[in-house]
Amino acid sequence: MRALELGTIGEMRERLNALVLAGRKTATTGLLAEYVEETEGLEFEGERLALLGNDGDCVATIEITDVELTPFGGVTWEHAAAEGEGDRSLDEWRTGHRRFWEGIGAPVDEDTPLVCLRFRLSSPYAGT
Repeated sequence: MRALELGTIGEMRERLNALVLAGRKTATTGLLAEYVEETEGLEFEGERLALLGNDGDCVATIEITDVELTPFGGVTWEHAAAEGEGDRSLDEWRTGHRRFWEGIGAPVDEDTPLVCLRFRLSSPYAGT
């Protein structure tokens, strides 16, 4: 089973994983360039992934329900809201994500290709 690590290690990952476990986060967005860099194929509908915590242990299993490739400027409010991170508008979502990616050395523009994943919580514990 492949794994999914949300955000960066530390408080951010803890917060994002808690949102998934509470059922408030049912989507995430990544840079297509990261998939290319890691030579990893895209997730696919029906695939189950181990959601990893800060220590690398599985905290839940999620099931992918949709995969969409879109440019940064094409992300919809529906997707942004499903990320469940408290963004009050698409502009706020874009500002926050732009800041995050710039902070890790990956600036984005309106044409930067993204992978938008939708998922559901399959199991709150590994192996169940």
